[in-house]
Amino acid sequence: MIDKATVYHVPALLKKSVDALEIKVNGIYVDATYGGGGHSQEILSRLKDGKLIAFDRDEDVADNLPDDKRLIFVKNNFRFMRNFLRYHNIGKVDGILADLGVSSHHFDEGERGFSFRFPDAPLDMRMGQDSELTAQTVLNTYPHDRLKHVFFEYGELKQAGKLARAIVESRERQAFVSVADLIETIEPFVPKTDEKQFLSKVFQALRIEVNKEMVSLKHFLEQTTDVLVTGGRLSVISYHSLEDRMVKNFIKTGNVEGCRVKDFYGNDVSPFTVITKKAIVPDDEEIGFNSRSRSAKLRIAEKK
Repeated sequence: MIDKATVYHVPALLKKSVDALEIKVNGIYVDATYGGGGHSQEILSRLKDGKLIAFDRDEDVADNLPDDKRLIFVKNNFRFMRNFLRYHNIGKVDGILADLGVSSHHFDEGERGFSFRFPDAPLDMRMGQDSELTAQTVLNTYPHDRLKHVFFEYGELKQAGKLARAIVESRERQAFVSVADLIETIEPFVPKTDEKQFLSKVFQALRIEVNKEMVSLKHFLEQTTDVLVTGGRLSVISYHSLEDRMVKNFIKTGNVEGCRVKDFYGNDVSPFTVITKKAIVPDDEEIGFNSRSRSAKLRIAEKK
């Protein structure tokens, strides 16, 4: 068992997600979201002379990379997976794993602005520090309707319109700079009985917008059909309904919209065989050890 007191991030559904890849000792694999490296370390432990290509936008990850010649690390967004594989003369891979969650490291490092637990932190929320868009920019420049869309679509907040209006009115008096500025503005809408969940949804919505996570996920998924060998496995862990719906639709139909494609005879056509008819979720033991895994859902597919 992982000692969570000594790791950068406790990975969710570690064994099940890596088991799903059916690792070949000399195979080539992709960890699309290196994060704390837990999934990558597990994959490497099962390889002999194989290769692992790991992606992450966060420059802090470099401090957590093992000295392993089988590992190729790419400091970039996984939406560019196909291009970087070609750069490294890799045409096809045997398996791809993506854990779409945010590393515990990000939530625990106050200066990154990912958590409402650090009121003095700047409203940043960038996964990669080379990106220009920040939560400050979103809050200070987006018009009302666009803010409403962000909170409704990415936070699934019923009060999205009221939140957007309050933010627009508040910034006319003073620009948003810190986490405290945002919390103070939206305080009238925060339910006292469910404060943490409400604030989590607000911050989740801003994070998704800042990092264009839905766009990146769509581009990434679409590339998996070209990159995987026949029989190759796709193993994806998602944490909220929008991500999970996109993954579920993609492995079922070959597109994130879930539009069925039929052949000449009227049969459904999809590049994947769905391995998990129902998403795999953590058991009570894992949730007790790692509470942040509670919302994790694992879906697995095999390339036809």
